[in-house]
Amino acid sequence: MPQPIATKGAPAAIGPYSQAVKTGPFIFVSGQLPLDPATGEMSPDIRGQVSRSLGNIRSILEAGGSSLAKVVRVGVFLTDLKDFQAANEVYGEFFKEPYPARVTVEVSALPRGAKVEIDAVAEI
Repeated sequence: MPQPIATKGAPAAIGPYSQAVKTGPFIFVSGQLPLDPATGEMSPDIRGQVSRSLGNIRSILEAGGSSLAKVVRVGVFLTDLKDFQAANEVYGEFFKEPYPARVTVEVSALPRGAKVEIDAVAEI
């Protein structure tokens, strides 16, 4: 049976979904906007936004008994692919080899005017 994961270390879900769901040997983390869980604010720049989104994912994974080291797949959604290089540099600070599989796509818009949203799948 799927188990929802919730932590105050990441922003609360803003709709009818869980921060993450643990099922079988995996944790599926919902897309994380770059919102500071304490203030609800976000950095104006892409580097700060990527760092915050990945920090939120780290908090959720830790609450579910996993870690960034166990991530097997990441989805990165950018509103402007011109931010790819900067986003990739920050991403590289969070993940080490063997790197997770990843997809990066440009989207027309994200909630609250965010420049990035990131989701992940990790082993428990």
